[in-house]
Formats: sequence, structure tokens, C-alpha cells
Amino acid sequence: MDLQALKIELVKEILSSEREELLNKMYAALKGEKADFWLELTADEQEEIKISRQQVKSGQSEEWSDVYERLSRKSA
Repeated sequence: MDLQALKIELVKEILSSEREELLNKMYAALKGEKADFWLELTADEQEEIKISRQQVKSGQSEEWSDVYERLSRKSA
């Protein structure tokens, strides 16, 4: 595939994509900027951080090993 054809295929894929986190990563890569840490996380990872922040605010805590095990199960 030549360069022009590759560009056209990329544009088609971008226009049909609904995956916001992927599009944010592609945008950052094309702009040559370091992507925002938060945008590089999956929705599950973002949710875990939100839960953790709420737990800290309310005085609750959770062992790192439990968090790691739960996240490992989600990605499997």
C-alpha cells in the first residue's frame, strides 16, 4: 500500500471509530505530544481510580494485592 492509500485508509478508520480512548491516543501520537496520563487508562482503570479516591475520602482502604488481583481478572 502506498503512502496516499494508507492515509485514506487511516482517515476511513478514524471516521468510523467510536473508541474515544483510541482516538485520543492516535491524536496524541500524531501531534507528537505526550498523551494525558488519564486518557491512556482504560475505562476500567479510570473507574478503579475513582473508586479508590472515594474510599480514601471516606476513610476506607484496600490492600494493593486485592486491587491487583481484581484488575488482573478483568483484563484476562
